[in-house]
Amino acid sequence: MDAAHLRSAFPVLERTAYLNAGTCGPVPAVAQQAAVEAWRYATEEGRGGAFYGKLVPLAQELRERYARLLNAPPTEIALMAGTSDGCAQVVANIGLQAGDEVVTADDEHPGVTGPLIAAREQRGVKVVAVPLAEIPAAITENTKLVACSHVSWHSGAVAPVADIVSAAKPYNIPILLDGAQGVGAIPVDVAQLGVDFYAGSGQKWLCGPVGCGMLWLAPAWVTRLEAPAPSYGGLTDPNAGMASGIADDARRHDTPLRDLSQVAGAVAAFDVLAEAGLPELQARAIAGAARLAQRLADAGHDVIARGDTTLVSWTAPGGDGDQAIAVRDRLQEAGITIRDLPGAGRLRASFGAWNDDEDVERLLTALAA
Repeated sequence: MDAAHLRSAFPVLERTAYLNAGTCGPVPAVAQQAAVEAWRYATEEGRGGAFYGKLVPLAQELRERYARLLNAPPTEIALMAGTSDGCAQVVANIGLQAGDEVVTADDEHPGVTGPLIAAREQRGVKVVAVPLAEIPAAITENTKLVACSHVSWHSGAVAPVADIVSAAKPYNIPILLDGAQGVGAIPVDVAQLGVDFYAGSGQKWLCGPVGCGMLWLAPAWVTRLEAPAPSYGGLTDPNAGMASGIADDARRHDTPLRDLSQVAGAVAAFDVLAEAGLPELQARAIAGAARLAQRLADAGHDVIARGDTTLVSWTAPGGDGDQAIAVRDRLQEAGITIRDLPGAGRLRASFGAWNDDEDVERLLTALAA
């Protein structure tokens, strides 16, 4: 892949060491252009039949791109508003009842903890939270769902998915992976993972607009998971009124009300990455993150144990949350974008294939100042 050519696709990189794709990826210029063109069309031509004539097939193109990335058929991909949306759909609609047990990690993102807290407080579900690596041992015959991140947003550690599957399958326990830090960042083949649900974001490592994402459902769950609110596209015949049925593929789970500008921007951003070669991008980003982690450790920073991923976290001065925010803000003023991890006293850099050694040097120099 041509790293310099890829880097030139993102205007923010002209002045910023942007190391924050774990929150939101950099926006490529062509994605902005596609979104602006969609707004121009809507503004000048209106939003009638021709508008939806563009939106509906383009949304299907986005679904197909997400499916290709996850190595799954489009019929198993629901279009979501993001990872959190996909996780919430599963937790809310899988049929958890009072006394049912869910196993999760103790450092999960609110995209997982939020729905689990709601299930605990509103339906009496029991939540067992343990370190990510200890999830397999926490699974018992009483477990009704395992819900955890594929890649920890706090550390960049990879979940022991194979061990989780081995522990869960004898009891037919469904597994939901939060793939916010997996989709687009590391290779993901949902069929090989052996899980039942995989939720992902379009705005992080795929560099699309906020508000786009996907939920993959294993074939056995496409119609088994409750779909309480199918949208227009999730009906077999939306023009038939109450005579219509619900689509028998993943469209039944789609989140509705997606704007043309959002879909156009997501497709354009995806194609920038696909043109460069997604496997090559992922390999470059993983290798770059490993080098960054080593450089930080060599400079005396307390780097958190991680896996072969694109995230690097380290302890802020004194392990203090306020200090983490102060460092984050100081770096932002210097043109370096990272993030703090609330409640953990940590800082996190997200290394993308668009980043280079100069970005790393700017970060290390600024941290030493």
